[in-house]
Amino acid sequence: MPDHQINAFQIAQKQFDNVAEMLNLDAGVREVLRWPAREFTFRIPVRMEDGDLEVFTGFRVQHNDARGPNKGGIRFHPDETIDTVRALAMWMTWKCAVVDIPLGGGKGGIIVDPSRLSPNEKEHLCRGWVGQMIKNLGPRQDIPAPDVGTTPQMMGWMMDEYSKLSGTYSPGVFTGKPVGGGGSLGRTEATGFGVIYTVREAMKHLKMDPTKCVAAIEGFGNVAQYASIGFVEMLGGKVACVSCWDRNDKKSYTYSHKDGVDARFLLSIVDQYGTINKQKAEEAGYLVEDGGAWITKEADVLIPAAIEGHVNVDTVKKMSSRVRIVAEGANGPTTPDADDILKKNNIFMIPDFLCNSGGVTTSYFEGVQNDMNFYWSKPEVLQRLDEKVTAAFNDVLQMAEKEKVYMRDAAYMVAIQRVVTAMQMRGWLQGDW
Repeated sequence: MPDHQINAFQIAQKQFDNVAEMLNLDAGVREVLRWPAREFTFRIPVRMEDGDLEVFTGFRVQHNDARGPNKGGIRFHPDETIDTVRALAMWMTWKCAVVDIPLGGGKGGIIVDPSRLSPNEKEHLCRGWVGQMIKNLGPRQDIPAPDVGTTPQMMGWMMDEYSKLSGTYSPGVFTGKPVGGGGSLGRTEATGFGVIYTVREAMKHLKMDPTKCVAAIEGFGNVAQYASIGFVEMLGGKVACVSCWDRNDKKSYTYSHKDGVDARFLLSIVDQYGTINKQKAEEAGYLVEDGGAWITKEADVLIPAAIEGHVNVDTVKKMSSRVRIVAEGANGPTTPDADDILKKNNIFMIPDFLCNSGGVTTSYFEGVQNDMNFYWSKPEVLQRLDEKVTAAFNDVLQMAEKEKVYMRDAAYMVAIQRVVTAMQMRGWLQGDW
């Protein structure tokens, strides 16, 4: 679960400030980009199944839309905060820019534990969120998507509510929808496979043989699941472990196997919230350890794909000296202090908004397909995704080598320059916007 001592927005601002200094950005431009353009906080009343009326707090943050409509997921999480949403919205701006898709950054959320809601309560909450945001959503304005605690079905309800309230069928207002309901094939695998595309390119750069490499993965949500599958099936490598939050025990565990993790088997024994059945895993020969054990494994690649702040100044000291690549499947998993240690140890960093950009890229593809009312095959989606993510990785690597900077700084340089250029071209920096 999140570390309440770590403020994600402060991390996002510090990362931006460091690169703004390198780019010698104008002070006024820095101030524009350090903060979201718009923020919404609202209340959503829902009549629960027991007859009580419960009121939930919802958020939407629109960071910057110079390059296109705001884009970003909606999180249902009991520890959601406005600062977490601000940070994620800012990172979405850089993510869309670094992968060069014509979208800006946004993020939303509701303070709620979705596992305690019935399907009807979830639907009412989803529709209530749309009702509060209806004037500020749209396929040319702000396009939400699923994130932590939300699902394609929930996006289907939200799209339906928007269409009802607006009086127009608008599939492109939400992405990550179910296939057959305006969704794109390949979306489920997109973020995790995108992580593996970037790992593959990093291994080429470092002249590593993926078939002789081991990965340790934190998390077993959607990103970690398909990163685990992709590392084995696409690269021929071995996955030492995954970790998983156990909603029954209220703690996380690390699952490892002497022959390597079989992600498809573990997928067959998870519940709808991603909790692995510990008893069935142990019966299948899995070693179950404390949730923090993943980072200590003998591995060439670490893929933190859980939640922000878990690679920090304390945990990074437990890493094996074998580690050569850190691929950030999660948003903001590495704190600035830990980054300093990784730089010093010459560990190759694939920063979050490059590494996990596969999801938003395929969401963009979904919107394109919605506009065309013509849908691509899964191989076509994944081929386009591979091309887009690989090109983005190489843009960042070239910047890193040209400027002799850390990969995270290089990714920020590419992204920030693209956003500032768009702001200049639109005349925003003349003060008339």
